[in-house]
Amino acid sequence: MSGIRRTWPSSAFGDTTPLLARSSVRASSASVEMTSSPSRSTFLGIDVGTGSARAGVFDEHGKLLSAASSPIQIWKDGDCVEQSSTDIWHAICAAVKAACSLANIAGEEVIGLGFAATCSLVAVDADGSPVTVSWSGDARRNIIVWMDHRAVKQAEQINARNSPVLQYCGGALSPEMEPPKLLWVKENLQESWSMAFRWMDLSDWLAYRATGDDTRSLCTTVCKWTYLGHAHMQQISENGSRDMEARGWDDDFWEEIGLGDLVEGNHAKIGRSVAFPGHPLGSGLTPAAAKELGLLAGTPVGTSLIDAHAGGVGVMESVPISDSEVNEADKDAICRRMVLVCGTSTCHMAVSQSKVFIPGVWGPFWSAMVPEYWLTEGGQSATGALLDHIVENHVASAHLANRAASQRISLYELLNKMLISMASELNAPFVSALTKDLHVLPDFHGNRSPIADPKSKGMICGLTLDTSEKQLALLYLATVQGIAYGTRHIVEHCNAHGHKIDTLLACGGLAKNPVYIQEHADIVGCSIILPRENESVLLGAAILGAVGSKKYSCLRDAMKALNAAGEVIHSSKDPQVKKYHDAKYRIFRQLYEQQISHRSVMEQALQ
Repeated sequence: MSGIRRTWPSSAFGDTTPLLARSSVRASSASVEMTSSPSRSTFLGIDVGTGSARAGVFDEHGKLLSAASSPIQIWKDGDCVEQSSTDIWHAICAAVKAACSLANIAGEEVIGLGFAATCSLVAVDADGSPVTVSWSGDARRNIIVWMDHRAVKQAEQINARNSPVLQYCGGALSPEMEPPKLLWVKENLQESWSMAFRWMDLSDWLAYRATGDDTRSLCTTVCKWTYLGHAHMQQISENGSRDMEARGWDDDFWEEIGLGDLVEGNHAKIGRSVAFPGHPLGSGLTPAAAKELGLLAGTPVGTSLIDAHAGGVGVMESVPISDSEVNEADKDAICRRMVLVCGTSTCHMAVSQSKVFIPGVWGPFWSAMVPEYWLTEGGQSATGALLDHIVENHVASAHLANRAASQRISLYELLNKMLISMASELNAPFVSALTKDLHVLPDFHGNRSPIADPKSKGMICGLTLDTSEKQLALLYLATVQGIAYGTRHIVEHCNAHGHKIDTLLACGGLAKNPVYIQEHADIVGCSIILPRENESVLLGAAILGAVGSKKYSCLRDAMKALNAAGEVIHSSKDPQVKKYHDAKYRIFRQLYEQQISHRSVMEQALQ
């Protein structure tokens, strides 16, 4: 388990910065127009995750100067998961002011900013006020969160029509995408459907709230709304980017699925114009938004990204200097990398110069992350969330958490130390071998890729009556391995369909866990590059601001300038480790096959 020595959050996927009570953050002075050159130039990245809003200030070399976070409210009721756009905006304002204060940065020293957020669905009326998407009728709850699975039936209905646009989504829409959610609202909340004037991805709404510009990102629309970004391939290049008329909507698709009313008004409710990520929006921050954020009116705002894709932008060019020099003339070098953005869930992203269709994997999406490249996006719906679920629901968890607190380390750090001790006590040939009798299929929230089965369930094989702390450590390790086998499945599936991935780059909260990263390196058989800056999603959002400020002519140039590699984790050279994981991987694949067989048996029994 050697290779990296660093700490990570007490939550396997949480923020690394302390939560700040909003009431403790003082408002900064009123905004003024941006007129003169600042004494120093910084870029601001803002990221809204599942549980908090975060802000990070970066210098012109991509180094993090400060970061702060503020919690956001979330309502969960079965498959329904909801948030409030008003609450999120207030949290952003608190985090931005705190981050600037921590870095001793004045408003005029922020020369560009960008937003990243989960791919959650926001509903607002003609005045921009929230429209409820909740059974409760609570007007605050106007966001269907990305992980919400209320629209499984609607996704099945849409997929049954086999529309041509689905070939650009891996052959099927996920209930986590926006069309199924929109259809659910229309079928179940008629009053809300009638009231909604704009339906927006959260990151687009944040940019709209900040600038008043309703232009949508090619990232959000292409990845989550079935927008065909390649409709613009011959129209314009990124360097000449402007607001582009949204010509990539497939009106027949919306009509077929029963949402033809969204086509009305030149797609006014879902987006009349689109832009490349980083394209400057409107006239920058409005005076009202600038005052709320403690920044200057007119500060450039770059077109947004989904949070995972911002992580990709923040890390994909983070290669060691020697490799960077060799690959400078190799346009395909970036196409051999896959970025793992490891948080509550994990996104697996790779780009290619030509489109690659892969069943069960989202995409190909043109210009959805790196402009003028095709994006392939795999994913696992629960990774950090699954580890927390497994650990926190174990009977030994509370006592172990107390032990960790007494040692002033995280619960996961204590578990990792226990595994090393257990391997020594049991004379195991290597730590991974401790789980030879314990196997986990991590589909506790369905399988996003590459099977694309939202009905898939988690499985644990090898349980006993043991409820000790050591048994929890084994279960934790087996779950980490199950997640890593899922990543191996995605990588192999992508390579079998045309990709040539040979290097992984990892960022996010889980990337700070050395066991998690080493197991992935050993199981996938690839080296894993960690970025210099831990906060890659915030950096990716800040890069949008750098491009929006015209500091860089295009996103790729900004990535090359501001990305930087940190440590490189290599896979084990021990052939026994490879043999062991190959065997466990076969069992991993068999677990799902057994589940499908069991599902069929029970369906027949109930006919």
